[in-house]
Amino acid sequence: MTAEFKEQLFKAHIECPDCPSPQEIADFFMNVVGVLFPDFAHRKFTDYNDFENHLNFVQNQLADLLEHSHQKLSGSTQKAVTQQFFEKLPSLLLQLNQDVEAMYEGDPAAKSRQEVIRTYPGFLAISAYRIAHELGKLNVEGIPRAITEFAHGKTGIDIHPGAQIGHHFCIDHGTGVVIGETTHIGNHVKIYQGVTLGALSVSKEDALKKRHPTIEDNVVIYSGATILGGDTIIGHDSVIGGNVWITRSVSPYSKIYYHS
Repeated sequence: MTAEFKEQLFKAHIECPDCPSPQEIADFFMNVVGVLFPDFAHRKFTDYNDFENHLNFVQNQLADLLEHSHQKLSGSTQKAVTQQFFEKLPSLLLQLNQDVEAMYEGDPAAKSRQEVIRTYPGFLAISAYRIAHELGKLNVEGIPRAITEFAHGKTGIDIHPGAQIGHHFCIDHGTGVVIGETTHIGNHVKIYQGVTLGALSVSKEDALKKRHPTIEDNVVIYSGATILGGDTIIGHDSVIGGNVWITRSVSPYSKIYYHS
């Protein structure tokens, strides 16, 4: 290794000496979920002041991540984003409780909602998506994707933070699920392992187009199904069987068990 190469590496590091690591971003995400769900929390609180201090710590975590990110937001913007995100916690909790309910009601093996929160990979992946999506709506860059990629690594479930997903969303088992950036998913949708909601084209020229499918309300998609394309719509109340390949729209109330 030459001195010139080592100097090149060093210069790359000093350009952003305090840039948040993926682990720091993951710690923030885990703390947010722990604040919202006692069954997920990594610590117990002795009294209300102890809890409030911890909540302030988590808020400061986000402020620090924003301050040191590559995005270089102004101080006033960092403060506003932090405040706006934490004001969203009530709606985030409502959404996630609806998702927990969907997973509990949708899986006969689930013994309790606490079990879903503590052990289900779908809960972790959907929590990461919901939190990352809110940050993305506040025009935060980088951090949302790091959050969903942390969950991806833990669960095998890859949900892009830019996707739009309705309430009562259930991912059962989940390993190998892929949900692309411009996917639209309605309410009361259930997805099993190995499902891909992807694009027909991976060209950079299509980056700003809707590349991924729309899944309407009350749809069930069984394991291994692949649904591709921004113009592809799975109509409401449809059932998509395992291992099918779909690149055309499907009418409401359909049952698809073959390749198309």
